[in-house]
Amino acid sequence: MQPDTKKGSCCSPSRSAGADTPLAAPIATGGKRIPDDAVHIPGGRSFTGTSRPEIPDDGEDPVRNTRVKPFRIGATTVTNAQFAAFISETGYVTEAERFGWSFVFWMQVPEGLGPTLGVKDVEWWRRVDGANWRDINGPGTMDAVWKPDHPVVQMSWNDAQAYAKWAGGRLPTEAEWEHAARGGLGDVRFPWGDREPDDADFQPCNIWQGDFPKTNSAKDGFVTTAPARHYEPNGYGLYNVVGNVWEWTADAYRIKSLKKHVRQRLATMKGYKLSKGGSFLCHVSYCYRYRIAARSGTSPDSTTTHQGFRVVWPE
Repeated sequence: MQPDTKKGSCCSPSRSAGADTPLAAPIATGGKRIPDDAVHIPGGRSFTGTSRPEIPDDGEDPVRNTRVKPFRIGATTVTNAQFAAFISETGYVTEAERFGWSFVFWMQVPEGLGPTLGVKDVEWWRRVDGANWRDINGPGTMDAVWKPDHPVVQMSWNDAQAYAKWAGGRLPTEAEWEHAARGGLGDVRFPWGDREPDDADFQPCNIWQGDFPKTNSAKDGFVTTAPARHYEPNGYGLYNVVGNVWEWTADAYRIKSLKKHVRQRLATMKGYKLSKGGSFLCHVSYCYRYRIAARSGTSPDSTTTHQGFRVVWPE
């Protein structure tokens, strides 16, 4: 029996259902640290959502017309090297480090670690003590896993906010993110158009190939993250907008719905923040959320091996 695409989720488990966690220390804004490859995104009339929803209960539709001001956005998500520079200058301690543990996908849990706790209904997510942005999969894994040009992961929304403030920028709104992700195209599903990635001969982004969560053929060349600058960029020059890692936005996770079961679900998600783009764990058979209009909500203190972010700067 195939999992239900409408309900299935490989998205980030939540560490808590509470409100924002205070930052470990105030982060001073030190002027705009805009990367040389930051992309100019023209403003004007735009839209959020889609007229062709796949998971309506996530709030993918209807299309909402909007207007965005011009802005700059990172061509890639923030990399390990960029985040390391932030840590070096500020001494910031991430939330995974302060909590002392984080979530790791079951295939990446180090051998010999011993029993780990899973998350109810998504048991492939395991609590691993000592997992953080350096030791991504747990203690002693940095040398084997951490790569400077890959997206920084194990990022909470609060961590992303702290970095963005230090860089003189902020997280994108959902409208800005979708506007940039479409690369000048219209109501398309993906940054390159509407052609669906598959497990055989078309892999334009880093997602799962095979039988989730059991078997990943890695047909696209990656079992976990790909370099932040990989695959063909979209029409605006942005890399890995979908797939690879989920990207935090500035927005709260909200859905306008009259459905009772949706409202009941949202009642358990107060304070959650919106992520966009999907990750290397998404697949059409289960978590079809690597589409531009797809959405996911997670508590702001939650961290996983597939959660990152990119920064925007007003013009």
